[in-house]
Amino acid sequence: MTRAGVIGLGDMGSGLAKHLIKNGFETTGLDLSEKRMAAFVEMGGKAAASTAEVGENSDAVYVMVMNGGQAKEVILGDGLIKTMKPGSVVILTATIMASEARELAEGLKGSGIEMIDSPVSGGFPGAQSGTLTMMAAGPAAVLETYKPVMEAVSKAIHIVGSEIGEGQTVKACLQSLIGSIFSATCEAAALAAKAGVSGQVLHNVFSTSGAGCGVSNGALENIIDRKFVGTGSHIATMHKDLTIVMDMARELEVPLFTAATAMQLFQSAKTKHPEGDNWIIARVMEDIVGAELHR
Repeated sequence: MTRAGVIGLGDMGSGLAKHLIKNGFETTGLDLSEKRMAAFVEMGGKAAASTAEVGENSDAVYVMVMNGGQAKEVILGDGLIKTMKPGSVVILTATIMASEARELAEGLKGSGIEMIDSPVSGGFPGAQSGTLTMMAAGPAAVLETYKPVMEAVSKAIHIVGSEIGEGQTVKACLQSLIGSIFSATCEAAALAAKAGVSGQVLHNVFSTSGAGCGVSNGALENIIDRKFVGTGSHIATMHKDLTIVMDMARELEVPLFTAATAMQLFQSAKTKHPEGDNWIIARVMEDIVGAELHR
């Protein structure tokens, strides 16, 4: 197997494509943005004019779109299901609802096309450096067959189950934690700003304490450097993921007090700064307290 495809060549999908090409996979890609398509071709990819063309030229196709509706359209519409060969695989790396993932698997039944449910974590840096964490669920034989194409884009592959939807379930649990960490970091930054603590001091302490982690450290760095836009972690994505988290919590009747608060903070920031990245929540908090945190 040397042929791969990527549908969705944004911040995440472009990283997948880059490392597939780097690892010797003939990679066909598709995105609605002409600029992204041009960048993909420049890195050595083969441009496709349709999802069907991606499927026709691929043994494994990564689907890295924004939501379940888009995933359904590219997989079950006039796209991949029409042209992928029996024994090939769709690797769903988009974060969608577990129920939507199961619907996609049901729709592929009888086609001979396999599916791996494997949302990812690591964000823009992880995608671009090929160090993503994958939460993979699917039949053991399929996971083993397509392990090389997954290893090309990741540093850690966790087999979280054998049923489609289990990958999305684990990702929702993870996002409930990550969204809460982002929100707490932004609140702490506002508290420090109002108290007159320098951003560098706060970062030095946080990053070397038990609370330090990639999520909080990266968010705080961007806050104190005043980088709120264009860093590759658009707020709309986490807002969508937290919506999935809260829907799952309602379905399972699980109270999520901290994640619910994070959801409201993300909602407020997305409403006021729709162009921003995750840590733009700090701007909302700074407006409330009347102080900004700088390095």
